[in-house]
Amino acid sequence: MGRLNDWYVADLLEILRKRGETVSAVESCTGGLLSARITDISGSSDVFRQSYVTYCDEAKHHLVKVKKSTLRKYTAVSQKTAEAMAKGGAKVSGADACLSVTGYAGPAMDEKDTNVGLVYVGCFYLGRIRVKELHLTGTRRQIREAAVDEALRLLNKSLKSHVEKRRWMRP
Repeated sequence: MGRLNDWYVADLLEILRKRGETVSAVESCTGGLLSARITDISGSSDVFRQSYVTYCDEAKHHLVKVKKSTLRKYTAVSQKTAEAMAKGGAKVSGADACLSVTGYAGPAMDEKDTNVGLVYVGCFYLGRIRVKELHLTGTRRQIREAAVDEALRLLNKSLKSHVEKRRWMRP
């Protein structure tokens, strides 16, 4: 898959704007790249609350309240940590939606290192959390950019799922 176009991100922000909702981000391996992609869009300040770059475990704990026990038991690169980052980011920022990204962008520590490309993206939206495990390939930059795209796709899926659920529930 190629890099998402700016119009894709603009459409997501417009959906949030029309609903009167906001979004935040908690990033680790992407180091602010996700937030930059969102804020590249003119008018993003209408819906983008804030972001947290939580590159180390201490930042994950102090800034977005990921439990130390979660980090010890599951590590920083795990489904549980991605969930906690998204939920904690939404709570501390007061946003309706929060995206999280945590993973190993590379390079490999040695020839036995098979973790490069393992990334978890999460999305908290109106009380529901989705997490997707990714196995990405490419350079460090390519892995980070692909992780950003997947996080945005997860937000899109969450936004659409909420609309479909509301339609289904109407009498």
